[in-house]
Amino acid sequence: MDITIRHARPEELAAVGELTARAYAAVLPEGDSYLEVLRDARRRAEHTELLVAVDTADGGDDVLGSVAFVPHGSPYTEVARDGEGEFRMLAVDPAHQGRGAADALVRACVNRARELGMSRIVISSGPRMHTAHRLYERLGFSRLPERDWTPVPGITLRCYSLELVTDL
Repeated sequence: MDITIRHARPEELAAVGELTARAYAAVLPEGDSYLEVLRDARRRAEHTELLVAVDTADGGDDVLGSVAFVPHGSPYTEVARDGEGEFRMLAVDPAHQGRGAADALVRACVNRARELGMSRIVISSGPRMHTAHRLYERLGFSRLPERDWTPVPGITLRCYSLELVTDL
């Protein structure tokens, strides 16, 4: 499979939102209101760099997954501080998981943070997202427990960070 990372196109935003909600449905309680936030890729694209992974094998352009790259100060900032980048809502279509799309999306975010001269990139991750945790650790991210936080009662998100002096 050939994976290319690019900005999401306006005509893809509804499908990207649905893909994101499907990917998160496995780790969120049924009917969780956050699913509607995940579906709103159009708003996300207005306030972040919304990237997609596409399968370009055989000249195709099928969207496999997406991620929002968030510089500090964006309305989508959760844990990034001055000089840091953040990525959020990393999602891969369940039918295409395990094929390298998530890896490519995270690397694209790391590269974008480097291009912007950021010193660190951070991510918040839910406690049940074990596959994502393994990916982050494999790519050199470390836990940053002092920045863990609770967006709603009963859910504590784990913070991971990567110092950008280290190459991936």
